[in-house]
Amino acid sequence: MKKNKIILIIELLLVLMIFLTGCTEKDASSHIMPDGETVTLNGVGNLNAITNKKNRSHVHVNANDSIFHIINHPAFEGFGRFILPTDNGIFDKGMKLNNINALLPYHNHVDPDTTVGVINHMIDKINAGKTIFYDFYTDQQKQEDPAKESTGLFFFRGKPGAPFAVVCPGGGFAYVGSIHEGFPHAMALSKKGYNAFVLKYRTGSELKATEDLAAAISYVFKKAKMFAVSVDDYSLWGGSAGARMVGNIALKGTASFGGDDLPKPGIVVIAYTGQTIFSEDYPPAFITVSEDDGIVNVSVVDRRVENLRGAGAEVEYRKYKNAGHGFGLGVGTDAEGWIEHAIRFWANHVSE
Repeated sequence: MKKNKIILIIELLLVLMIFLTGCTEKDASSHIMPDGETVTLNGVGNLNAITNKKNRSHVHVNANDSIFHIINHPAFEGFGRFILPTDNGIFDKGMKLNNINALLPYHNHVDPDTTVGVINHMIDKINAGKTIFYDFYTDQQKQEDPAKESTGLFFFRGKPGAPFAVVCPGGGFAYVGSIHEGFPHAMALSKKGYNAFVLKYRTGSELKATEDLAAAISYVFKKAKMFAVSVDDYSLWGGSAGARMVGNIALKGTASFGGDDLPKPGIVVIAYTGQTIFSEDYPPAFITVSEDDGIVNVSVVDRRVENLRGAGAEVEYRKYKNAGHGFGLGVGTDAEGWIEHAIRFWANHVSE
């Protein structure tokens, strides 16, 4: 009887040792984290290691981070390739953010601080649980035209119920320069209380890009309640190629480009484009260019302003001297601050 008790005790001790050994091995095991890095966890520190690793998924970036890091940043899962003009797949993965001007050949005065600031602003919004990217084409539409996979809307929220703007960056219809003349503009608008969308459109065709703009405006109108935006007195903003798209809608309306039959924008903001079109029912327009623009013939812009005014359209025209083409916010040039004038122009046309 005594012998049986001893055997039972020994068996219980063996089971306990096996259990403790298994727990130790489990605590010291390797775990594959979401970004692919292997982390070895030990004892009490395992939970903190996991938590800290997850927190680093949505940390801020800096000017020395590579563009590959931005594209693959966990905060931008599913749309990171649209943050920078890299969705054609041709780029140097090791390029740093402070050198991305090489990705924007039609733009000047690309400011690294502005670049980092808008990216971190978007990361902050995502960390706060906000959705910043929306598809405006359906899955069926994308299946019918796979090129529409490269489209979408970035949303910079303002005050609920405030009117919205759609910002159309340029890039010669070869790329979409949102990082330089899309996100910074939308961020400035949202800080003033306006709701702003930045359009990622199809490249390669002015017509298709304008169709994307018409579809995006129609989408915002349909989803206005979800976005908590007013559709009254909305505005369209464009630079260079993007300004041509805005001009097309201002002239012919959204329905002419496959969108819903909607009112024309309350105002348009047109930066550095040589487009010449105008009409008697053209919306009030804020137009800007620099005299040293190496792509746009400034005299063409001058004549367009005269023609618009002659047709009865209201125009505010601001011409600078040393900002070049594609100057974005104009940081470091005499055009710096122009966006404040443009926002004021829009505010003067917003109904109370």
